[in-house]
Amino acid sequence: MAQILPSALLDVIEAFGRLPGVGARTAERYAYFLLRTQTRTTHELSSAIEKLQTGVKVCPRTFALINPDESLSPLYTSADRDKQTIAIVEEPLDIVALERTGKFKGTYHVLGGVISPIDGVGPEQLHIPELLGRLKEDEVSEVIIATNASVEGESTALFIQRQISDAGIETQISRLARGIPVGVDLEYADQITLAHALEGRRKL
Repeated sequence: MAQILPSALLDVIEAFGRLPGVGARTAERYAYFLLRTQTRTTHELSSAIEKLQTGVKVCPRTFALINPDESLSPLYTSADRDKQTIAIVEEPLDIVALERTGKFKGTYHVLGGVISPIDGVGPEQLHIPELLGRLKEDEVSEVIIATNASVEGESTALFIQRQISDAGIETQISRLARGIPVGVDLEYADQITLAHALEGRRKL
């Protein structure tokens, strides 16, 4: 059977199809758009992707994403941030979602995922030991566990709560409350919903 599309176009469709949430039809539309658009647009896109790996690094303190010329996250070093309050999130993009609310002035700690035995992710693969160290060193007064409202997110929140208690660290522990329905990731929650969740956080 003859090949329907040119190999170069098929390669781009296949590459887009590897992205999460991108189905076959969407991958085809993306690839065909790039084929029809100006050459400058495709060059800008390829250049941005090429610089991605070398243009981003991880903050050793908060595990947020930072520029390669930065040693620590500005959201930690800024004098405007309250280091005695930490919001614990699953992934770096969750920070973006919370920052858009304009309601949180503390710092962040990125876990790097959630405890999920079915996916082979255990507590030892998350940045929990580093979190406990920060709680002691920065004399944190409140920890807001802002993991997603999923089974894995709730299990991780409970595990962190136990770890803090077992370590003898005295700090207020709260959880994002109303406004976040079960099954919705922070990344996709709207600003008003997140603002209500921050304001209505409950003590654990």
